[in-house]
Amino acid sequence: MATKITTRFRELLKRPELLVMPGGFSPLHARMAEALGYEAFFMAGSQIAAYLYGLPDVGLIGLGEMVEAARRLATGCNVPIFADADTGYGNAVNVYHTVQQYLRAGVAGLHIEDQEAPKKSGTLAGRRCISLEEAVGKYKAAVAAKNELDPDFIICARCDSIGSEGGSFEGALERSVAYVKEAGVDAIWVNTLGSREEIQEACRRIPAPVIAPYYGPPPSPTFEEFRNLGAAAVLFPSLTTAHGLQATWDLMHEFKERGPAASEEWNRRAQASRWGVVPRASEPLLDIDKIRKLEETFIPGSLQRDYAGTFGHKKH
Repeated sequence: MATKITTRFRELLKRPELLVMPGGFSPLHARMAEALGYEAFFMAGSQIAAYLYGLPDVGLIGLGEMVEAARRLATGCNVPIFADADTGYGNAVNVYHTVQQYLRAGVAGLHIEDQEAPKKSGTLAGRRCISLEEAVGKYKAAVAAKNELDPDFIICARCDSIGSEGGSFEGALERSVAYVKEAGVDAIWVNTLGSREEIQEACRRIPAPVIAPYYGPPPSPTFEEFRNLGAAAVLFPSLTTAHGLQATWDLMHEFKERGPAASEEWNRRAQASRWGVVPRASEPLLDIDKIRKLEETFIPGSLQRDYAGTFGHKKH
């Protein structure tokens, strides 16, 4: 019998090897990550806001929209989706409801941050945390909600104390330990860790798997360093989007200056790539062949489409 997606994600967080999660908003990117051998994908709320709504990550996107985005990702690939649930969209009662909605959407786990609402971007200025007492209550509600439906579902507390108003590294560790010992969360994401020493200290003192992205000066730790420092997982929320956005910016400038010749030049660059051209129309991304097989199997012959005699068949 196949392992549940929640159980698989729990095992990935608890194994000795580092779990590396690219992030973004698109099922196509999640499917690409799966095809390339990544074992999980992170749904980043910042990228949902930016790419689906053209908005900054300041708490403008609601529960319904985020759950639907999570559902699209979970149904679009076969790897566990770890989803951003912002502040839980309200108090502890809202958090309880939020967790069950995300779980039913098919994701393997979620994180809830301990910021005040409306939240701010986790990497920009203006963050302010709620009290420890309120945060513990919200995480207790989250744990109770998932235990009713699937105890293997991962509840991760994201601690935003570092860099927030009145916050500190030491305060972040105290909060994180309380979230594990008092609320019973499954994992901790300590946000905006700024040095290798902070990563190591956080992983040493927090009695749960630690997700430890690095926000210090370059160079970033290597994957081997992250593991040696004690991190269970590391995620890159905009890996599938930020560099692509820069490429789109460059292409649109060139296209405005030079017209179709610029696009043709970019196509030539893609064909020369060591990785080849992205297989947009075929397995494992869009898999048009599967659609054709379903049509041939279930649609009467008189109703099937003429692929050989219509425009576009030579490209397939």
